[in-house]
Amino acid sequence: MNTPTLETERLLLRRFTERDREALFLILKDEEANRFLPWYTLKSLEETIKFYEERYALKYGFPQGYAYAICLKENNFPIGYVNVSMEEDHDFGYGLRKEFWHRGIVTEAGKAVAGQVKKDGLPYITATHDRNNPRSGSVMQKVGMRYCYSYEEQWQPKDIPVIFRMYQLNFDGNDGFVYKKYWNMYSNHFIENAGPKM
Repeated sequence: MNTPTLETERLLLRRFTERDREALFLILKDEEANRFLPWYTLKSLEETIKFYEERYALKYGFPQGYAYAICLKENNFPIGYVNVSMEEDHDFGYGLRKEFWHRGIVTEAGKAVAGQVKKDGLPYITATHDRNNPRSGSVMQKVGMRYCYSYEEQWQPKDIPVIFRMYQLNFDGNDGFVYKKYWNMYSNHFIENAGPKM
């Protein structure tokens, strides 16, 4: 799979491997760090191995994709992740262990991955965040994404109503293009008047 290793000032972005399962478990078992993510916190190394196989090992078999472990250069130990989906939405997602929050790490990683995606010819990326998690939207803004619209979804597997904000960054010069799938899919959709408050 075309997942080139990327380096930034502080970070090494690389594929997860089977040897990273303990590190991945540390990321995925933290309740607060996973509160706004589309899965429940993991409870065991066995669950982590299954998660790795389904969400990383399978993707690494495809010719193009972006599924990175975020590692500090000093020890090459994964403390988070940043991904871009190869589905139509090109969804940009990320997560980080709580003890590494507020250091600009996800922003630094996200800018590097967005740069690689642009270089490789993807026309755009999108991202969504729960309106109750504005810090995630702040990361999207710092990466260069802009707010497009909001929508309400009965979110699975947690089965709760969530208002999501959808952000987008176009790389192909078509600045007027907005990915409308969520707008069309969910009847309760709207543009917040003053834009999101960060």
